Amino acid sequence: MSEDGQVAQGRTYLFSYGTLRQRDVQLSTFGRELDGRPDLLPGHTLSTVAITDPDVVAVSGADRHPIVRATGDPSDGVEGTVFEITGAELAAADGYEVADYSRVSVTLASGVRAWVYIAS
Repeated sequence: MSEDGQVAQGRTYLFSYGTLRQRDVQLSTFGRELDGRPDLLPGHTLSTVAITDPDVVAVSGADRHPIVRATGDPSDGVEGTVFEITGAELAAADGYEVADYSRVSVTLASGVRAWVYIAS
């Protein structure tokens, strides 16, 4: 795997701990329901952020979304789901996420290199 969440054959992995796991959000954002598997993001903790973008609130059904922050403490971890997606779907996810989030490449507990949206 490369350092940017991609592997050979053009596969890209996205780790989600929040609304991107919701069926309605996936259908709206990607045009399909994603198939994923459980994983863990080590060295991070979970909190919430207020969402003011009316389009995102309409799609997700909530004005408070989960958000993770890096702690650097290996005993901290956030459970979620890792999905294999296309480059176009990653771009669609970028369009869905608000400015409070930044996309970074991480190594999950499983060893998978994936993109994740964390606190900016």
